[in-house]
Amino acid sequence: MNENHSDSLNKGHDLDLFCVPRHYENDLDKVIIPHGLIMDRTERLARDIIQDMGGHHIVALCVLKGGYKFFADLLDYIKALNQNSDKSVPLTVDFIRVKSYCNDKSTNSVKVIGGDELSSLSGKNVLIVEDIVETGRTMQTLLSLLSEICFPNMTHFADVSLFVSDIGFEVPDAFLVGYALDYNEYFRDLSHICILNDQAKEKYKV
Repeated sequence: MNENHSDSLNKGHDLDLFCVPRHYENDLDKVIIPHGLIMDRTERLARDIIQDMGGHHIVALCVLKGGYKFFADLLDYIKALNQNSDKSVPLTVDFIRVKSYCNDKSTNSVKVIGGDELSSLSGKNVLIVEDIVETGRTMQTLLSLLSEICFPNMTHFADVSLFVSDIGFEVPDAFLVGYALDYNEYFRDLSHICILNDQAKEKYKV
């Protein structure tokens, strides 16, 4: 990622340049990553993943709830590559839910739901699709669980924001919503990734 691109993401874009649901117009500061840019980057990630993991059965593991939209779009691009190239790979899916936030604060405790069913991943090439990686605590917990339960043959990561194995985007240190990223279950229906303002944090606080 070049410096100008990084600066653009840090500064963001004015809301009036994009289509934003009216019920969220007063809740957001900036659009950080427009939906079209997300889709273009996701298409390239799909190609890179096929190159890295191609030739082997891939089990795509979606980390719910925040990763579901990225997961669906990424798999659509992988399926398109499978259908339109001479080389294709078998692809199956699985899901796990992770909770670690209350309002805009980390609880410092990672709760994994559905981890008791991961033994089926034993010996498989696992593609973990996560929405956002911050401290890495959630991913460390999930990796530890995977290694204890199923000792996967290969674990590969894709994420929207910070680098783990395949970079989506590097983003500023702010509370982000949209493209399935939520604040107390709101904003998952927002197409772009945006910065949540302080007023909205109070408005939707539980």
